[in-house]
Amino acid sequence: MTPEKYFEQTAASIASLGEDELKTQIKNFKGRFRLDFTDSYLDNIGVDRLRHILLAALINIKTDD
Repeated sequence: MTPEKYFEQTAASIASLGEDELKTQIKNFKGRFRLDFTDSYLDNIGVDRLRHILLAALINIKTDD
């Protein structure tokens, strides 16, 4: 899969997630690095910021391949 197609599919998938699912995926992120956000922080940021965090983490994993 091309990087552009991966980005498009990943972004579309993340766009369909609700706030609770975004938080769950961020808290349970399995990757080369750990996402270490407190529940309090995640509860006090907007859905767009949650999507940005998850998308950035997933894109970073793909660029390491």
